[in-house]
Amino acid sequence: MTTARTDTARTDTVRSRLTLGAGLGAGALICGIGLMATSGWLISRAEQQPPVLYLMVAITSVRAFGVGRGVLRYSERLASHDAALRLLTRTRVAVFDRLADLAPGRLGASRTLGLVVSGVDGVADRWLRGRIPMFSAAAAGLAALVLQTWLLPRAGLVLLAALALGGVAAPLVAAAATRRAAVREARGRDRMSEVATRTLHGLPELVAYGAVPERLAELEEADADLNRASGRSAWSLGVADGMTVLSCGAAVFGALALAVPAARAGTLDPLLVAVLTLTPLAAFEAISALSASAQQLLRSRAEDTILARVLEAEPPVRDPETPAPLPKGVAVRVRDLRVRWADADHDALAGLDLDLPPGRKVAVFGASGAGKSTLAAALLRFTGYEGSITLDGVELADLAGDDVRRVIGLCAQDAHVFDTTVAQNVRLARPGSSDAEVAAVLRRAGLDLPLDRRVGEHGAAVSGGERQRIALARALLADFPVLILDEPDAHLDEDTADKVLTDLLNAAGDRTVLLITHRPGAPGADPVLRHVDEVVTLTAPEPEPADPVGAAA
Repeated sequence: MTTARTDTARTDTVRSRLTLGAGLGAGALICGIGLMATSGWLISRAEQQPPVLYLMVAITSVRAFGVGRGVLRYSERLASHDAALRLLTRTRVAVFDRLADLAPGRLGASRTLGLVVSGVDGVADRWLRGRIPMFSAAAAGLAALVLQTWLLPRAGLVLLAALALGGVAAPLVAAAATRRAAVREARGRDRMSEVATRTLHGLPELVAYGAVPERLAELEEADADLNRASGRSAWSLGVADGMTVLSCGAAVFGALALAVPAARAGTLDPLLVAVLTLTPLAAFEAISALSASAQQLLRSRAEDTILARVLEAEPPVRDPETPAPLPKGVAVRVRDLRVRWADADHDALAGLDLDLPPGRKVAVFGASGAGKSTLAAALLRFTGYEGSITLDGVELADLAGDDVRRVIGLCAQDAHVFDTTVAQNVRLARPGSSDAEVAAVLRRAGLDLPLDRRVGEHGAAVSGGERQRIALARALLADFPVLILDEPDAHLDEDTADKVLTDLLNAAGDRTVLLITHRPGAPGADPVLRHVDEVVTLTAPEPEPADPVGAAA
């Protein structure tokens, strides 16, 4: 209840500040119109050299409009940017929470994240460069139209036509021309992000095998596609801006052409000729931004679609509405386990039985695609399953995922290390732990590194074995009763792999360990497997035969 009230209050705060920002922006533009109109009258009246007291009201008005314009514009920036940044923060948190649910379900990293980051960053621009300028321009245009019509109705009709052309038709032209280009731009940015990410991550291999020119050519092609899409948007914006400028000029000259004869005929005060001529200039100060705003809203619409796809995506696993309490025991039992990933046409794991009583160490072998990592995902509640997995007799599907992961932990082959110190990387498992506790688990993991040593980006400053030991130390500090070691010897040479695996198993102590590895061997012959109690070999499930009736249909 408290959380719901807090969310409602935050939503109301953002909405009210966005409304305030739009109102302040409109006030700043209206002050600009008043400043221009009053200045025109003041200059015309001053040319007649009346007593200065006759000009005091106009002089004061000019000062008030000038100061008010600056104050209101600054206040609008404060209110609108505060609201937009609050909205951006909420969106980022919501997207991160959803990605945290989706990522274990094999969310495509580089491709999806490139799109999502672009979409999240566009949340602020949707308001700051899209909706708020449109609202402010509409209010300012209406104020100018009322003033112009009041002074000279025919001049008001001319301004109305110019506003329709420059403030409605021009943005529609920009939007129509940008609609396809916006989609191409989004795809182009996504492709650039994907290619650049793959290039940077695989740069050592690309250099070693002489494949850099081909990858650079792919980057140049992606960049050219993005530039072409951006060029189309820029061309359409230029056309729309040209229409706006022509409309502004037509409104100015039209007002002048109508005001001069009216002044000569005595139906208009000559002092108002300058007011009628300058008012359209001030009105089009706001209108000139509408074409860019229309393009921004189109881009935001495409980005909204991307964000909606992520936020509305079905997570691979949902916690039960009323989770069962976490049992005290840690015995894991697997019976007839079947797992099929989303969009797959066959099971990744089928018919597995496995017992992991407390303190037992089991090694799981299998070729690529046999379901080793799928087993780990099912045990960690990262994916749904059929069959039965129980923790001390309680079905895992009846427990909250976070509760399960407090008992069953993972030391993955690609465990991420952050570009910070060794101590901070290990302390991630338990932020309040002391240096002595961190040093102790590092020693148990067989790693002798200074706590303040930086590991570099993606662990570039440490070896593969040291990186794996840092990940193990992190898991040991978390103190998981059941520990899954998912191919910790991947990418290591044989001697290093033997030493790392042996140290990992010894460091695990009396914990239950499930060692997933690609190395072949048999207990007693393999130096590592001497430390395990059981060896399980997985084979990839056979694809289900096609339904001849369905195929014929």
